[in-house]
Amino acid sequence: MRSQIREALRLAHEPVALLWSDEQPEDDGGQKALQFAPGRWGCALTMFAQAARGRTAVFDRETAGYAGGAVGIGFGNRYEDYLGGIECFYRFLSSGNEGDPAAMAALEEAGRNMRAESLENFRLGERYMKTPEIAKSFVDSLPTREIPARYVVLKPLWAVDRDREKPVTIHFLADADQLSALIVLANYGRDGTENVTIPMGAGCHSIGILAYREAEREPPRAVVGLVDLSARLNIAHLLEPGLMTFTVPLGMFDEMEENVPGSFLERETWRELMERRNRHGSPRR
Repeated sequence: MRSQIREALRLAHEPVALLWSDEQPEDDGGQKALQFAPGRWGCALTMFAQAARGRTAVFDRETAGYAGGAVGIGFGNRYEDYLGGIECFYRFLSSGNEGDPAAMAALEEAGRNMRAESLENFRLGERYMKTPEIAKSFVDSLPTREIPARYVVLKPLWAVDRDREKPVTIHFLADADQLSALIVLANYGRDGTENVTIPMGAGCHSIGILAYREAEREPPRAVVGLVDLSARLNIAHLLEPGLMTFTVPLGMFDEMEENVPGSFLERETWRELMERRNRHGSPRR
């Protein structure tokens, strides 16, 4: 499965398809798909980056990397399983747990195997939310769900066989110029000005549950993601800086693909912008 959008925007990375499946996938070429070991910590966005680089990755309820990743890709409200309980998670997102004796007792009992960064954030908070109450409001607003399948699969778009597979969503990695073009293209054939949304959320929320919700809307919207600073740091060794995710439900992807011919992507403004990028040292795609 190929993308006219990728060619027109000169994207450095292959679009990524997200699928739900009850079958354990194999990577292209018969290799075993990438998967976290059960119980091992891992950021779902590192697997997403590997898919953009050509691999297939898979998650199930035991190999989602951690509770937050499980929530983000659709394996229920696993924040309830967070160390010390969900109230500790609200404080983890905000002001920290250091002043709470019960939380610190839970950390002493079960937290010795946590990563140093996670320990520090548990104690002092990530500070992404001002207060635990705001963090609770954020969590309550998330469209958590149990997807109706065993696996979530991420694979490069070229490896998708549309005769046998139906992705839930398609994801692009784009820099500022390319993201601008994707936003214009998302609105190109539609009424109104709000056919793209940039919600607050973790990196896995933006490619997972927030995009699943859009797939059920009529009409659906695209979701811009990677506003998650922690996820950006986690994938910094795998991808170039300055990239954002742009996620569309499958039907919207097909609509945008059909709209490439005859659009602004064939006119002088876009061509000149691409030429200026090349003249000023942006890599050729």
